[in-house]
This record gives sequence, structure tokens and C-alpha cells, in this order.
Amino acid sequence: MTPAASAADGADARGAGEPEAAGADGAPATEPLDTAAVAGEPRADDPGGGSAATPIRFVHGFATDRGLRRELNEDSVLAAETLFAVADGMGGHEAGEVASRVCVETLAAGYRAADGRLEPEDIHQLMGQADRAIREAACERAGTTLAGAAVVEHEGAPHWLVFNVGDSRTYRYSHARLAQVSVDHSEVQMLVDSGEISLEQAIVHPRRNVITRALGAGDDPRPEFWMMPVEIGDRLLICSDGLSGEVRDADIQSILERFPSAQDAVDELVQAALRNGGRDNVSVVVVDAVAGHPDDPLADTRPRRHPEADSTTTEPGVGLFGAGRPGRGPTERGARQSPHRGSDDRGTA
Repeated sequence: MTPAASAADGADARGAGEPEAAGADGAPATEPLDTAAVAGEPRADDPGGGSAATPIRFVHGFATDRGLRRELNEDSVLAAETLFAVADGMGGHEAGEVASRVCVETLAAGYRAADGRLEPEDIHQLMGQADRAIREAACERAGTTLAGAAVVEHEGAPHWLVFNVGDSRTYRYSHARLAQVSVDHSEVQMLVDSGEISLEQAIVHPRRNVITRALGAGDDPRPEFWMMPVEIGDRLLICSDGLSGEVRDADIQSILERFPSAQDAVDELVQAALRNGGRDNVSVVVVDAVAGHPDDPLADTRPRRHPEADSTTTEPGVGLFGAGRPGRGPTERGARQSPHRGSDDRGTA
């Protein structure tokens, strides 16, 4: 991942102190979140939503893999009950790993402090904290993308709050259609938006890895947000560009359709990226919204954190994975229903 020319070597980034510290250009690190706009009416192509009376539970799978070309895995993954994120670090040996790890650790700490019940403004503030923490921890040498989704309550019903900085992506598969929810902060996306190149040309454009926003680097760490009602049957995909840069959207949709298990879909997506070259780290999270039994105390429509300890981490209800593992493997993977059913490590061919 490469920041845009204005932030290419992070020269204008600086260390951060307390949470209220200003950003790299003296302005606040993130602008105030317009929660009224975020929580507006659903888009015309996002009909309906889960009924507040219908129990919903969230089942997820995840994996992160070094890929076939990179020495280290600089991606980090956060997989919790109702908060999911992928961070793709940049900055070279070790520095990118620090940036992505600090990013997801900041989100995880905020999630735990809120007992798993985050508001849109909480997410916005945590992303600002992550930006400042990365600038301090990485000594102005690194940054990271961040894509993810939280389950938040709005008007008594669960909603997906999708957030993004950089070119990691969040997709929604719903009603037999795959749609990219997030918008890339990249040079090629700007060229597509201006009509200078087509989507097909963007896939192979020589500047396709140059991003225009990042946390911890440059002078534009502003996130974007999208809010959509959760529908039973929704499938969310969050990934680094190690997947989206190797596997076309049509093939991603085919895999999501063919593998009903979230973890099986994740594993096949990673394998597809590796078969197509595996030129970057590959990180994938798939989250399914499924009907819960009315008698299941965990299957309600409110965001919550299960009190049981996650077997893959020392912290309850939060799994942090990736970032800095040398060598070919193992691929870190796991799945969760509520409660967590565990995870296992395995090598990949």
C-alpha cells in the first residue's frame, strides 16, 4: 500500500500526545461526525431491515495470510461480537505492522471499555485516537488503511455502521447481489469518479496502489461512514486489497454464494487470492446476520459482547490477529457464532 504523493514519505506527519492533540496539519485529526447524516434514511437500493422484534445473531469467520510475495504480514484483523475490522499497514519492514496493530488494538480497547455497545460517535473518536497513537508509536514512519463495520442500535433496530479510511473494502451481499459499500480513498478512484478512466482500467492502472487517505500518515486521516439496517440474510465482507486486488468482484460474489459457512467462504476467498498470485497480504472477515431463536439470550437485536473469554486471546470477546508474522504460515483463521467456537491454525499451500 502506498500513500499519495502528498504523503508519500510521511514527512508532514508528526508524533501525537494526548487524545485532544491536533492532526498533522494543525487541524483536528478527524472532523466531527455528522451522526444525523450517518443515521439517515436507507438508500433506495437498500430496502427494509431487520425487524426490531426478530432476534438476530451474528456469525463470523476470518483469516489473514502473508501471501506469496511478502516477507511479513502487515495486516491486522479485529473480530469481536459486533465489531469487525481489517487494517492494512504500510511503511516497510516492521513499520506497517506497528501501524495496523496499534490501529486494531485501539479499536479493541474502546470496544471493551464500552462493553461492546458502541455508538457512531464512539467509532469516530476511536479512529481519531488510532490516528494519533500510530503517529506516536511508529515515529512518523508508517500508516494504515482501516475498513470495518460495527453493529449499532438506531431507532430500536440493529444497523451496520460501515467505516473506511484508505482502500481496504467492505462489501454487502444481500438479496443475491454484491455491492461495495465503502469507497476507496485512492488515486484511481478519483480518476474513475472524474470519468478519466473506467473501472476496468482502474484494475490494472499503474497507480492503483496509491492511496489518498490513511491513519497515522499524511495530512488526511478523515474516515467515511455508511449506515444501513441489518437484514436477516445479510453477509458482510471486509477485506484488504490483497483480496480485492487479486479476485474480481464477480468471483467474490460466486464464492459468497457457494459457501454458506462464513469460515468456509473466508478460506476459499483467501485461497482464490493466493491462486491468482498472492502478491500482497490477504485478510478477510465475513459476517452473517442470521435468525436467532427467541429463547437464545444472545440472539437479540442489540449490540452486546458475550462475557465468555475468547480462546484465541487473553481479552474477553475480542480477537486480534495478524501483523508481523514472518514466514509462509500459518494462516490465522477462526470462526465465531456466540459463543465463540474456537479457532485453529493451519498452513496453506
